[in-house]
Amino acid sequence: MFQVDAFTDTLFGGNYAAVVPLADWLSAELMQAIAAENNVSETAFVVKQADGGYAIRWFSPLAEIDFCGHATLAAAFVLFRLNPDTQVLRFRAAAVGELSLSRETDGLIHMDAPRLAPVPVEEAPALLLDGLSIRPDSVLVSRQAWFAVYADEGQVRAVEQDPELIRQLAPRDVVVTAPGHDVDFVSRYFWPANGGLEDMVTGSIHAGLAPYWAERLGRDRLVAVQASARCGRLYCQVEAERVRISGYAVLYLEGCIHLPD
Repeated sequence: MFQVDAFTDTLFGGNYAAVVPLADWLSAELMQAIAAENNVSETAFVVKQADGGYAIRWFSPLAEIDFCGHATLAAAFVLFRLNPDTQVLRFRAAAVGELSLSRETDGLIHMDAPRLAPVPVEEAPALLLDGLSIRPDSVLVSRQAWFAVYADEGQVRAVEQDPELIRQLAPRDVVVTAPGHDVDFVSRYFWPANGGLEDMVTGSIHAGLAPYWAERLGRDRLVAVQASARCGRLYCQVEAERVRISGYAVLYLEGCIHLPD
């Protein structure tokens, strides 16, 4: 097993994920138990397929989830490390289909993800408005989350959540976002219903954030910062049907799991 800090080039930055390469699948119950024991936001399990690609599944400490961007980047980092001559990886997942990842010589990893742009709502839910200490300028929604859009980066950094109210928006989480001072946009991600109070860096939500900000800012290449305590930097390129989300990763630990016979 490996633990990797993703979307950062500095140890103890970005978001940490565990990666477990397998020869064959373990039971879902055992993979869930491993993820709970790891107690990091996500654990990715990967199994090599006959065609050279990899099947991938993601587990939070609480449940299996459809997609996790930072754990996918972490899994690619591990597989590139184990296979130094490989430059392109293909992952397959039940909920999101095929994901293609590649790497640059400096270690930057590119992840190809489906474009999941949010849509405006006529009326924001009261739980969302009451659950944020600063009222957003506008609200959008995707399958994954409610998007609370602010005018200024300072508001995103200052806003506080009421976890008891935000939790009631399940199954959706909440992302708060605004134009950045030194980057194109910033965000924070609240998910008390699905894993923790605040996620450190959320690769998957940038499949929705990047298309939104690309349209607002009038450009398809964007640099983003997730303004959590650990902070992460993401490089996004928006295409017609896909979003390329890129970042660096750093290895924290490598070890073995001892399972009962």
